[in-house]
Amino acid sequence: MRLNRKLLGKLRKILYTVSAMYSVIIAYLLWLVSGFGVLGFHRFYLGKIPTGLLWMFTGGLFGLGAIYDLLTLPRQVQEANLRQALLDQLRRRGTGETTMRYANDAQFRVMNGKASEKERPEQAALKLARENKGILTVSDVALGADIPMEEAKKLLESLEARGFAELRVRKSGSLVYVIPDMLDKDEPLENF
Repeated sequence: MRLNRKLLGKLRKILYTVSAMYSVIIAYLLWLVSGFGVLGFHRFYLGKIPTGLLWMFTGGLFGLGAIYDLLTLPRQVQEANLRQALLDQLRRRGTGETTMRYANDAQFRVMNGKASEKERPEQAALKLARENKGILTVSDVALGADIPMEEAKKLLESLEARGFAELRVRKSGSLVYVIPDMLDKDEPLENF
């Protein structure tokens, strides 16, 4: 199975270099040559390796998938061209290595090396302050920003040292950090 994937990958690379874009004519020719779509050559051509293998081993999903492909091949070629254009654009920008995963035939995801950047702790703390009407505790920030308690305390002390936050005491005696711009004026606090 691995040998087939490597061979198919090399064939796809050769096809990419010959033509940067997929062709509806070539896709239909491969559909025809593969026994009216039951062997799935057209799917390998379009980069749909998993479903190409499925078509090959099930006879095009017992012929039903082959008929579906006959009717939807132009749209599939268009999707493959869009996917290829996106990958080429990412490579030209130099965003590093990209990988593709096939969620199903109609969807794919292109994930960059940094799949989704984590929100910076300071941003998370400020959003949390807005939700809490300007009041933050070390434990709230640690939980909200997904950072250790020590780092949360240093972050709040840094905000206080730069004049963005103030250290205050609740009537209950607990210490809180307050972002004055977001403070709810009705909160009973004492100056520290």
